[in-house]
Amino acid sequence: MLSFEEYISLDATALADLVKKKEVSPTELVEISIKRLEEINPTINAVISKTYEYARERAKKLTSQNLSNKAFPGVPFLIKDILHPLAGVPLTMGSKSLKDYIPEKDSELIKRYKNTGLIIIGKTNVPEFGLLAITEPELFGPTKNPWNTKHSPGGSSGGSAAAIAGGVTPIAHGNDGGGSIRIPSSYCGLFGLKPSRGRLPTGPDNGEIWQGAVNDHILARSVRDSALMLDSTLGEDPGAPYIIEKPEKPYIEEIKIDPGRLRIAFNTESPIGTNVNEEHKNAIFKTAKILEKLGHYVEEDKPEIDGWKLAKSYLCLYFGEVNASIKEISLIRERKVKSSEIESLTRVLYEMGRALTAGEFVISKKYWNCAARIMGKFHEKYDIYLTPTVAFPPPLIGELLPNKIEKLLFALVHRCRLGKLIKSTKIIDTIAKESLERTPFTQLANLTGQPAMNVPLFLDKNGLPIGVHFMTKNGSENILFRLAAQLEKERPWFDKIPKLIK
Repeated sequence: MLSFEEYISLDATALADLVKKKEVSPTELVEISIKRLEEINPTINAVISKTYEYARERAKKLTSQNLSNKAFPGVPFLIKDILHPLAGVPLTMGSKSLKDYIPEKDSELIKRYKNTGLIIIGKTNVPEFGLLAITEPELFGPTKNPWNTKHSPGGSSGGSAAAIAGGVTPIAHGNDGGGSIRIPSSYCGLFGLKPSRGRLPTGPDNGEIWQGAVNDHILARSVRDSALMLDSTLGEDPGAPYIIEKPEKPYIEEIKIDPGRLRIAFNTESPIGTNVNEEHKNAIFKTAKILEKLGHYVEEDKPEIDGWKLAKSYLCLYFGEVNASIKEISLIRERKVKSSEIESLTRVLYEMGRALTAGEFVISKKYWNCAARIMGKFHEKYDIYLTPTVAFPPPLIGELLPNKIEKLLFALVHRCRLGKLIKSTKIIDTIAKESLERTPFTQLANLTGQPAMNVPLFLDKNGLPIGVHFMTKNGSENILFRLAAQLEKERPWFDKIPKLIK
């Protein structure tokens, strides 16, 4: 029987190899994972739906199958509780409005995960509709960071990040509409890559998710797990809104290739002019020195993008999509969504969506395309753009939630439908600043569609992880994987684990 210590010393690829060699069974891995989940979940609250019966039955079936052609046979896995339905398991999206909604079919991505041999043991906690960079929904309560449970693991893939950091599974599903894979990866000391727009399937019920800003993939402890999973799940499905050129070779092969001498620009300034913590700035300067030592050309530079204009266009996406989501939920539930079923901040965003005109939404979306063109030109000069992943350490639990007075004001805005009044003031600027000042760097890649990654290179003075952020041109995940593998070898992070695991 594999011990827990052995289990957490291996990544998903290594565990799968043991299963293929019949040195460990899928059932053993599932039981270790379930035991660990039962031990730690009362402390971190990462998993909100458990599928133990399904997992044990699937493990038994896999034991009798030929597993040589599967990437991750028997490896325990967790699905983020948003967007992608898992048949027969609640899909709440962190909201009371969907707390008893149970879909009847799997999404295409879930099918592809299952085809790799993964065994799903549960679903992870998310903020309501995945809107925040913290995971503290009213429906399930806050998820806590295993590195220090006083702090948040981030969001919206915070439950997945906390579960991996807590030793439950080696990898877990996430999606990213503004940094939701990369932010919690930074806070929890994980490798997190957001693929290029269109790289993974969104069907059968979705095409563009959040106007194309959302991309799916996994959070992981090793680069090769991320590479192999992307190899195993990439490619469009029927009716896909984007067709992207397939990679020349598998990403699992790309990580073995030296990246060569890359041209790298770095910047430590917030694109919206807000403060950046000194330790996070210093992480970038240290990274630049590491990159130079590895033979890369590195200089300080940044693209000429209007950060405030981009931030406001991103907020327009929020307003419109939240409004649409609540209307869609009404159709799913075949009744009007009650105010009591939606969190106070979400209700305000809904009202802002009501006040938004179609023309304003289109104009905002057009700036995404302008930013993509600017970045396209930028990458003619530089292969990589390096910034902090986040501007500050992970916030304390409850620190970023609305206080009682704010909740009363939010309720007034919703009850009196004051969205148009708010829109006519400078309050939107304040909302933009307050919502993005801690995480101002990651949204750019979502709006331009570029691949980007968090690499967990450092710890701060309090022992909390600090990630660094890399972007490259559209369709060039291979460049990121090559560089990530080089950094993983130069400055290994796999064995850096929270005391909560030890």
